[in-house]
Amino acid sequence: MDKGSSGAEMAGTVISFKLEEASSWWHDINESPFWQDRIFHVLATLYGLVAAVAFIQLIRIQLRVPEYGWTTQKVFHFLNFLVNGVRCLLFVFRRNVESIHPPIFQHILLDFPSLAFFTTYALLVLFWAEIYYQARAVSTDGLRPSFFTINAVVYAIQIAMWLVLAWKTIPTVAILSKVFFAGVSLFAALGFLLYGGRLFLMLQRFPVESKGRRKKLQEVGYVTTICFSCFLVRCIMMCFNAFDKAADLDVLDHPVLNFIYYLLVEILPSSLVLFILRKLPPKRGISQNNSLR
Repeated sequence: MDKGSSGAEMAGTVISFKLEEASSWWHDINESPFWQDRIFHVLATLYGLVAAVAFIQLIRIQLRVPEYGWTTQKVFHFLNFLVNGVRCLLFVFRRNVESIHPPIFQHILLDFPSLAFFTTYALLVLFWAEIYYQARAVSTDGLRPSFFTINAVVYAIQIAMWLVLAWKTIPTVAILSKVFFAGVSLFAALGFLLYGGRLFLMLQRFPVESKGRRKKLQEVGYVTTICFSCFLVRCIMMCFNAFDKAADLDVLDHPVLNFIYYLLVEILPSSLVLFILRKLPPKRGISQNNSLR
């Protein structure tokens, strides 16, 4: 019994030491201006690469089908370029952003790309909803007005909270702003689950010999899983961000957390989705409703 007890105590001591060592490593990186700048510059580089890919793909699509205007596919890639390009600049000048006063302008600069990211992928949900209802011979007239209305409401509520914070720093409103965006992220995740799932099940019922059925089935399945997961993770992280200062994302001394968060909820999902949707539209016989095929 004594040997067993001493062994257990020794194991507990080793585990405790390892945990303290890991905690010290995390703290040292977070508190180091050198590592802060390096991590933010890595994020800026990754965002810049994603923005460049989205822009190149946009140019390729325009050269392929110049006779068409702003199709769903072109708008989707343009918004991806815009969101990732702005994020790139923000992380390049992250230390300068931190010095902006009043602080509300920091919040606007850091939060606005998140709203644009929501709009970008809500556009994909809209596209899938249109395909689903058209295939079922159901009118889609109300879908686009609903899309614009939902986005207008989201932006209006967020801007209203920014105005309140600009007038007076109220901690409750700051928390409410983060919880609101967690709710928006959950709403987006459910949208992908609903319409991505419906479209996936509909494609499964098509005849096996249907041209492109298997590829389209995989495309919808992969994109649905990626986007649902990314918005769900974002929702959970924003809830922690709202109530736990240790999970605050809008500060310089949490670079490791920033790296993990933005890699999981924006960079990796955007990269994968752009890769999956890389196929160019056919030169002729294309319609806007087929523009993401």
